[in-house]
Amino acid sequence: MDIVSRAKNMIMSPAAEWPVVASESYTVGSLYQGYIIQLAAIPPVATLIGTLLFRHIGFGGALLIAIVTYILGLIGVYVVAFIAGKLAPMFGGNDSTEAGLKLVAFGSTAGWVGGVFHIIPALGILSLLAAIYGIYLFYTGVTPVMNVPSGRVIGYLIALIVAVIVVYIVIFALVGAIAGAGMMAGGMM
Repeated sequence: MDIVSRAKNMIMSPAAEWPVVASESYTVGSLYQGYIIQLAAIPPVATLIGTLLFRHIGFGGALLIAIVTYILGLIGVYVVAFIAGKLAPMFGGNDSTEAGLKLVAFGSTAGWVGGVFHIIPALGILSLLAAIYGIYLFYTGVTPVMNVPSGRVIGYLIALIVAVIVVYIVIFALVGAIAGAGMMAGGMM
């Protein structure tokens, strides 16, 4: 899989790309190694750069926050994928963590790529808009990937969004706690 072409196709023509994704076989490892690890790094790296350029946080503290955010984000992807798989049968789809991981990995493309705007904090709104566009990516991927009937996609998507919000509230709380403790212990500010 060519990561650049796949990301471009997911963002520019998701309705055409999702059936291709649905027909492909992936393992958890191949999705992480070939797609997730690279794209999920964009927001924390961009935030690190933006923090160092425009904020008054020391390198150690900014790096700690970036690393913790990245690692917990990678874990969060799998947790959300697991939830996506378990939710699908409630809406007439297939219970498959692997399919859930495809949906979450490729559905998150716009948000990850849009994370580049964190380099300039004032452009953070563009990153938010990219993440909102990601909801459309998820919407167009639910039926081909999770086999949820088209009439039940909205309900599934709402349930999944609620789960994503809960997972990422926990992640942001952990990032704050770990980074705060690390900065206090190491005097990284």
